[in-house]
Amino acid sequence: MSKYKYIFFDLDGTLTDSAEGITNSVAYALEKFGIQATDKNELNRFIGPPLIESFMSFCGFDEENAKKAIGHYRERFSDIGIFENLVYEGVPELLQSLKNKGYVLVMATSKPEGYATRIAEHFDLAKYFTYIAGATFDGKIGTKTEVIEYAIKAMNISNRKEIVMIGDRHHDGEGAQNTGLDFIGVLYGYGSREELVKAGAKLIAETPAQIEELL
Repeated sequence: MSKYKYIFFDLDGTLTDSAEGITNSVAYALEKFGIQATDKNELNRFIGPPLIESFMSFCGFDEENAKKAIGHYRERFSDIGIFENLVYEGVPELLQSLKNKGYVLVMATSKPEGYATRIAEHFDLAKYFTYIAGATFDGKIGTKTEVIEYAIKAMNISNRKEIVMIGDRHHDGEGAQNTGLDFIGVLYGYGSREELVKAGAKLIAETPAQIEELL
């Protein structure tokens, strides 16, 4: 077993391919502002970062309109988009194997915790995780740094060197760096190798199975 005891997993782009549900719900929200999304692939950049950040940086919304957009997004996502989702091939086997080896698995996602829990339960992933930590609907916990810090406190972990964060975007790496954790990037999600290396990835996995090899 590696030096790590706790493995923190991102959700979108790391455990599940959530592109369809997120992009469809973003397109729905944009339509409320009279904006037509002609290329859904361009909306993939909404996968991973906090929504308020994405609507402000990608759409030029001010904070007030970004919050309105999130409200519209949730109108569709909470009932339909949440399950327009697929578990990556090999992920259940990875999680089962890691759990069998004694690792403690924690989900740390910028997605609201209520959504993350419903997704984990729907796709039968919840049984692998000791704790599911996500953002709050009121925005008090939203960034990956805030979510990771919340997860560490919830798990009462004193030695951060025993934790590794696994994710597909620079937000995961930056959150890990800001909280003193090591970071392993994954390439099968939505981030590039360059993005992950720049965000401090010590190692990079091309498949879920390779995560276990790297550990």
